[in-house]
Amino acid sequence: MSSFLYYFVGMPRKPRIHFPGAFSHVIARGNRREKIFRSNKDYQLSLTFLSEYKARYGFSLYAYALLPTHINLLLKVGELPLSRIMQTLQFRYTRNFNINYKNYGHLFQGRYKAIVCEKDTYCLELSASIHLNPVRAGLVNDPIKYPWCSYQAYLREEKDNLVEKDFILAQFSHKKSVALKEYERFVKGHSGQGHREDFYKVKDQRFLGEDTFVAHVHRRVNENPTFVYTLSLGEIVSEVSSSLHIAPDLFYTPTRNSQGALGRSLVGY
Repeated sequence: MSSFLYYFVGMPRKPRIHFPGAFSHVIARGNRREKIFRSNKDYQLSLTFLSEYKARYGFSLYAYALLPTHINLLLKVGELPLSRIMQTLQFRYTRNFNINYKNYGHLFQGRYKAIVCEKDTYCLELSASIHLNPVRAGLVNDPIKYPWCSYQAYLREEKDNLVEKDFILAQFSHKKSVALKEYERFVKGHSGQGHREDFYKVKDQRFLGEDTFVAHVHRRVNENPTFVYTLSLGEIVSEVSSSLHIAPDLFYTPTRNSQGALGRSLVGY
C-alpha cells in the first residue's frame, strides 16, 4: 500500500529547520524557471531589500548571486526563522515586480530550497561555488565582471555593509591584502569544476554535513518536541475510511475513482 500512497500523494516534505545560528544555502527560483530580474533596477531593488531586512532581522549574509532566473544566498540566521525572512523578501519583491511589469500571480517557484550546512566545513567551498554561478550560467567569463554577486565586495579592502566577508577571508590570512589575493586565487582555482552535485546530495532532504553534524542539529531542534504521533498507516486508513464512508479497498488500488483518490490524499496528508 505504501507504494500506492507515494505514487499518488508524493513523499511528504520535511519541516523547515530553525535554530539561532543556523547556516544555510538558499536557492529561490522563478516560477517555471522564468526570469525574476528583467533590468538593472530589479537587481538593485533586490539588494536594497536584502540590506534592509538584514539590518531589521539580524541575519548574516556571507555570499549571494542574483541571476536572471534564480537567487543564491549563503546566510546565517539569528532568532528569526529563515522562513519568515524569505517570505517577507519574496512577497515584497514580487509585489513590486508585478506592479512594475503589470504581471499577475506567483513570481517565485512555490518552495525555496534551504540546505542547513556545516559552516566550518562548507562555508569556503559554497562561497566560491556561488560566486562562480554567473560564469557557469554563461553570463560572464570572470566573476569579477558580474555586478550582481558578492565577489566584487570580497576583493575590495573596504568594509561591505551587506556581506560578512571577514570569516571567510580570515581562513587565508589575518592580513587583509594577502587574504584578498588568496581568496581570488581560490575562487579561480574552482572555475573549471562546473556544477557541484555534491553540494546538493543532502541528508534527510535538508542537511549538508557529516552524520555527527546532522545528529547534533536533530538534538538541538528537538529539545522541546511538539506532539509526536505513533499511529500506524493501517489505523490512519481505517479512520479516514470510517469518517468519509469510503470503502477500505479503494485505498489499495490505483483506480481513478474520485473517492479513492480523495482518501489516499488524506491518508498521505
